[in-house]
Amino acid sequence: MSMSKKQRITRRLEFREAAVEKLYAAYDALANHGVKSYMIDDRQLTRFDLPEIKAEIEKLETEIDGLENQLQGCASRRAVGVIPRDW
Repeated sequence: MSMSKKQRITRRLEFREAAVEKLYAAYDALANHGVKSYMIDDRQLTRFDLPEIKAEIEKLETEIDGLENQLQGCASRRAVGVIPRDW
């Protein structure tokens, strides 16, 4: 893997890790600390956004896992669909 590719992957990984940390803080504040609204940059979130925040966290965690695998030289995990057939 070329150095510039590693640097790009590392930069993407750091960006996603920072984003997921902000979402963790927002989710925790809204779910556990009685906060009615929470701001991330210019985005205002409320308790009604908890399912959306959770989905974003899960997506970012999956992306982070894939980027970490790429840095270690492993192939990224891909979902494969299986269609059961009744022959």
